[in-house]
Amino acid sequence: MKNAIGSRIDLNNMDDPNVVEFRKYIDEFFNEVKVKKLDNFDQHFRTSRLQHCLNVAYYSFLIARKIGADPRAAARAGLLHDLYWYDWHTKKTPQLHAFLHPRLAVRNAARLVDDLSEKEADAIAKHMWPLCMGVPRYRESFAVTFADKYAAALEVTTQWGRYFGAASVRKARGSVRKVKSVIDKRKKKV
Repeated sequence: MKNAIGSRIDLNNMDDPNVVEFRKYIDEFFNEVKVKKLDNFDQHFRTSRLQHCLNVAYYSFLIARKIGADPRAAARAGLLHDLYWYDWHTKKTPQLHAFLHPRLAVRNAARLVDDLSEKEADAIAKHMWPLCMGVPRYRESFAVTFADKYAAALEVTTQWGRYFGAASVRKARGSVRKVKSVIDKRKKKV
């Protein structure tokens, strides 16, 4: 198993009690053939869909623990939230992919998991909020939604330099520093 992008935690270190707990929740499904097939599709930039789902599962697990939600439901829903097997980057994909794939992922997850809970189904179905209709009903759903956005941002930005070159990364960091300095100046005035 690879590590979550952006994390320094080794997800293969079974001496870490947090890793043991996380792996206990997802290992049963992570090694399923249907889940492993997600490695054949790119999700964000050059990150495979399997890696993206692992990232979302891990960050959902952490967020859920922090906000007092069920970390098991959040980790499982995070792993299964993009459970579909087509390349959404092609022209053959329906234009409404962003709106349709959550329902498809819930259907596929329900076929794979005998005991998919209502919280897990809601988290998978609503992970595209606020783009999709329906506000997440549970804290676990919010954990998956926010983890999905965070993971996508990490997946793109960690590979930015390889694609655009080091000069654009330096430029982006410089822009971030400028924005931070403006914010700091405004805070001092208040």
